[in-house]
Amino acid sequence: MEHAAVTTLDVELALRISATADRSGFVTGPEIGTGAARSVQVLEIALDALDIAGIRPFWRAVLGYTGEAGAEGPEDPLVDPVGQGPAIWFQQMDEPRPQRNRIHFDICVPHDEASRRVEMALAAGGRLVSATRAPAFWVLADLEGNEACVTTWQGRDG
Repeated sequence: MEHAAVTTLDVELALRISATADRSGFVTGPEIGTGAARSVQVLEIALDALDIAGIRPFWRAVLGYTGEAGAEGPEDPLVDPVGQGPAIWFQQMDEPRPQRNRIHFDICVPHDEASRRVEMALAAGGRLVSATRAPAFWVLADLEGNEACVTTWQGRDG
């Protein structure tokens, strides 16, 4: 197995990119607390789980995600294949939490994709919590009760 390492070429390229950004007026340092626009950030979402291998297929299906390159194991993170959404990773819990989840995800998809997305999530171990507001949204849950809504623009006017 090869291990990643930063080479001299990598450092030289990073310095050239930083110099170009500086000449162009871009700020490359931290801006938190300076009053300037926030610096670049990447959002990742962690799901606490007792059975990561059991819930990962649901989240892969309902989000339309895939495994990271070279990481398709049953407990590996998931990524958006087109790079628009945040990465999802799973954190092992030792014991269940008795309280209800405090967040859930709304995945807004084109109306002609919604049924397929719901079907894929159900086939991946999810369960339908409610379809009373479909096609505006379907409420789904993974096997540990973590919820996600598949939403569309349809049916929102009434």
